Amino acid sequence: MLPISDPLFYLCAIPAVFVVGMAKGGFGGGLALIGVPLMSLAISPVQAAGILLPILLVMDVVGLISYRATYCRRTLLIMIPAGLLGTVIGYFTAAYVSDSYIRLVTGVIALVFVLDYWFGKRASKPPKPHNMVLGGIWGTISGVTSFIAHAGGVPFQMYALPLRLAPPVLAGTAVIFFATVNFSKILPYFMLGQFDSTNISTSLMLLPLAPLATLAGIKIVRHIDKDLFYKITYAGLFIIAIKLMWDGVSAI
Repeated sequence: MLPISDPLFYLCAIPAVFVVGMAKGGFGGGLALIGVPLMSLAISPVQAAGILLPILLVMDVVGLISYRATYCRRTLLIMIPAGLLGTVIGYFTAAYVSDSYIRLVTGVIALVFVLDYWFGKRASKPPKPHNMVLGGIWGTISGVTSFIAHAGGVPFQMYALPLRLAPPVLAGTAVIFFATVNFSKILPYFMLGQFDSTNISTSLMLLPLAPLATLAGIKIVRHIDKDLFYKITYAGLFIIAIKLMWDGVSAI
């Protein structure tokens, strides 16, 4: 079949792909979450997720090449197994768990986290050490929310941001983690019928934007001041928290 031809869809999809690409490159972190909601202004969220996943995979490949030597090995050893477990849980519970409640709870947790950082003087505290229990919990939650509600970035940041890694290291770690999670979702998404000819052909139409946007995000991360990077990242997380809470409450 032919790709989607509605001009309104592309008015929403093009900026969505660009913002997601910048975030996948490491700039803006959780702002990748706005991709599906923005595209959902013109199509259903389920179809938007199906169209976006192949684009995310291309972004992941670009990010993996760019950050292949820049990442936190300890974070990945803790979080990747947990994230993969989360995708399995997400697959088997997708039919029973409301993504509205997932978004609402995730948004509330993220909002408390950001407000504590801003007003609880966490910004002035030293970096937190690794914690296998917390990393496992947040990694699993990230895998579940990524599969069910496309909100995996928030739980990942809940564990990774307090580590106060250098911006390129944090970005590279996030790229590798979510590349692993996203590739693990291909077969389950296919089994759930999210890949059809219309979605795939539409993905191909938008695909050229993916590497350009991702490389733009990577370039910014490699040159940005660390304090400014974290200020922008926490501000983005605040926006995403409000968005998640709004989406959750609106759909309940």
